[in-house]
Amino acid sequence: MKSSLKIATLVLAFAGLSVAAKAQTTTSTSTTTKDGIRYSIGVEAGIPVGNFKDAYKWNLGGSVQADIPVASQLFVTVNAGFNNVFGKKDLGGVAGLDVPNVQLLPVKAGLKYFVIPNFYVQGEAGAAFLLNKDKTGYDKSTAFVYAPQVGVQFPVSASGNFIDAGVRYEATTKYTTGVDNSKVSFLGLRVAYGF
Repeated sequence: MKSSLKIATLVLAFAGLSVAAKAQTTTSTSTTTKDGIRYSIGVEAGIPVGNFKDAYKWNLGGSVQADIPVASQLFVTVNAGFNNVFGKKDLGGVAGLDVPNVQLLPVKAGLKYFVIPNFYVQGEAGAAFLLNKDKTGYDKSTAFVYAPQVGVQFPVSASGNFIDAGVRYEATTKYTTGVDNSKVSFLGLRVAYGF
């Protein structure tokens, strides 16, 4: 957990330093609602990495996100979603040795900073709730989650709607004490429609 916390802290510190440097003086060309908040609903997919990939194939899910402006080009994000990570069938060539899916409800908050118009870096952290603990054999139902991301956001209509596409690394701490393979980690893609 110490290294996870360090990575999340570094991502958030980087975003904060970028704002302090004021390298860009233009505002993002992305549109917002009357009160400045942008909402998006997205589809997410990914592939497991690290030790986690030994027993899992891929994940699919969705999320909703709100981007709340706090300064020029800087937004606070609040994100909640659902991820289903599909377990491998006949693991190690053993018929009937099927790994159960992992179903997660990640709830995160963070910062999104537009480095240049429409291109952003984002860092989020929070909690990932394991929805099917009884089937996975893990001994914890909640873990710390962090997700650094880079992406592009571009308008698709004159009314302010936009597409938000981002690539991220998402990882949790252990769901079973002392078992490294109980860390969920994947490279993911989020494609969202915003309004």
